[in-house]
Amino acid sequence: MKPFEYAGARSLKEAGALLREKPGKARIIAGGTDLIPQMRERIAEPDRLVSLQRIPGLDRIEIDAKGLRAGALVPLADIAAHPGILDAWRGLAEGAGSAATPQIRNAGTLGGNICQRPRCWYFRSEDFRCLKKGGETCFAQEGENKYHAIFGGEDCRIVHPSDTAPALMAFEASAVVHAAAGERTVPLEKFFTLPSVDVSRENVLRDDEILSGVRVPRPPSGTRSAYLKIREKSSFDFALVSCAAALTFDGKACTRARLVLGGVAPVPWRCMGAEAILTGQPLDAPLINRAAEAALTGAAPLSRNRYKIALAKGVIRRLLMNLSRA
Repeated sequence: MKPFEYAGARSLKEAGALLREKPGKARIIAGGTDLIPQMRERIAEPDRLVSLQRIPGLDRIEIDAKGLRAGALVPLADIAAHPGILDAWRGLAEGAGSAATPQIRNAGTLGGNICQRPRCWYFRSEDFRCLKKGGETCFAQEGENKYHAIFGGEDCRIVHPSDTAPALMAFEASAVVHAAAGERTVPLEKFFTLPSVDVSRENVLRDDEILSGVRVPRPPSGTRSAYLKIREKSSFDFALVSCAAALTFDGKACTRARLVLGGVAPVPWRCMGAEAILTGQPLDAPLINRAAEAALTGAAPLSRNRYKIALAKGVIRRLLMNLSRA
């Protein structure tokens, strides 16, 4: 690991100033469950780490009539166990509770889970200078691509590894970003970026900007939500395919639908075709099958990950059937 300087900021303003003093050479650290392994593997080699741990309020969960506000330093374990989140945003609690191990959920933060970098083995290996690291080749295109993208990855086949981001997107959450000019709010659908936009990064944060938290509107009355994750190891693992759904019902009819897949694209992948099929209809098996088929329209699998199409359809069917019976 390259030697580095450690700085503990006491405010977001101070943290931003510490980042700007070393443009492109300073990184934010919160729980460190992703950044430290990156540094050990020399994927990240910052000159300075700026800690947010002393900044008051970033580890706070607040719920009122308008919705949920959660700071970037809230541990995943707190999201998973919070009674208010379980009541109104259950899919988010389930997503946070499915991440990693209990030990990592106690240390890993909401902001870190949203902003973690991809787990592609070519990106994580010192031996490959892939497209994402400034090279000319995405080695997954012709190589070992069992875990890679089937959507949105024409240039680079990473998948977004977050378990909270699909659920947050299903709830129409926004990211709260601190910048030198002040605070700005970015809808989560616009927060993540595809490799075709900028292959070097996964979100819109500039080098001196900080994700300080998220805002999640209160769902309409009659909303049911869930998160389902399929992984190779039952103990802990990243998603082969995951799905977050937030459906609003009036009687038996679904009046509003949000469906977001994880593990299949470089960003959380919203299934708008499936949402359109579900909206305005009572959920039954034929309708759910149509929605699952529509969700995978346009998938472009590689040589070793075609299984993700059938797996994603099965995940969607199971999730929607469960919600239809709730």
